[in-house]
Parts: sequence; structure tokens; C-alpha cells
Amino acid sequence: MKYRTPQEIESESMNIIDAEAGAHSFSAEEWTIVRRIIHASADFEVMHSIRFHPHAIAAGVAAIKKGCPIYTDTEMLAVAITKNVQERFGCRVLCHVADPAIKKESDASGITRSALAMRKAAAVMNHGIIAVGNAPTALTEAIRMFTEGMITPDLIIGMPVGFVGAAESKEALFSSGLVCITMLGRKGGTPATVATINALMKIAGDA
Repeated sequence: MKYRTPQEIESESMNIIDAEAGAHSFSAEEWTIVRRIIHASADFEVMHSIRFHPHAIAAGVAAIKKGCPIYTDTEMLAVAITKNVQERFGCRVLCHVADPAIKKESDASGITRSALAMRKAAAVMNHGIIAVGNAPTALTEAIRMFTEGMITPDLIIGMPVGFVGAAESKEALFSSGLVCITMLGRKGGTPATVATINALMKIAGDA
């Protein structure tokens, strides 16, 4: 039995996605992102739920190419992207949700660690990328800080998954005026967020 290489498997998977997706109205760069999310999730519903701000891809690519900081809402997401984005583009990846001081403050205040961690990142989140794949409260806090003039991120990738607050936070993001890529509804998650960042890195590397 001949085993296929990872490259062969990925190439065949992408060909299957292209064939099954059929005709669509995404630009070439948008499709690079959408098909990678489909590849990560095996869910073609992404084609209907994903939303792009008109400047999202250009802003994200420019931010990555200049070595911007990237803040993630989970350690899992940080680990998944750190090596590639740091080695290729010099981007620093930050995640404060596991900081002991954040846990202590969360226990005392009742505010989620995700929201408090987002506040801690505010100092470096001007002209950076915020990537949220799990915690609606992190995304809601980022929107609040933007609305109050505390941060001006180049791009927010907002894809929290779940049943409580996830859909609402993404609706709020898309209507906020922030430059963003999001997936409306309950679906999303760390794999979709990682796929989006990987696609942006591919576009940046090809540009």
C-alpha cells in the first residue's frame, strides 16, 4: 500500500472542496480563506456564514507583513500559529488568559478571564490583529474597547463558537465598523480561526 504524502492529501482535499463548492462569488483571496476553513472543518456552511469587511484581507496581509503583534483568546490558538508567523514574518503572538494575575482578578471580580485578558492586551493592540476563536466575552470586550477609543486594531478575526453569546458577539462585530472577518451564527472555533490566519499568511507570502 502506497501512503500519500501530506502535500498530496491536502492538494486532493482542496480539489474536492473546489469541485463540491461549485460556482461562488468570492474573490480569489476570499476563497483562499474560505476553502481553508472548509478544509479545517469539513463544513460547507462556511460559504454562507462568513463575512468580510471590504478592507479585511488587505489590512490583515499588510499587518502580518510588517510583523504586527497578534493577540489570541486561547493558548491553543497561540500555539497553533506562533512558530509559522514568528519565523516567517516576525509577528509576536500574545495570550494572557492563563496569567495567574488574570485568574486572581477574575475570581475576585466575576469578570471572565477572557475579557480581562483582552484588557491587558490593549496596550499593544493598536495596529495589530486580534484573533478570537473561542470566547464571546473576549470579542465583546474588544468591541467595547474599540468603541470607547481604547484600541484601533488593524483586523479582528472574530469566530467564537458556542450557544451563549457567540452569535450575538459576531453580529455586534460585523455591525461595529471594525475591519473584521467573522462567521455569523453559532459555528466557528479555534480551527476556523487558525485556518484564517494561515490563509492570510499564505496570501502575504505570495504577495
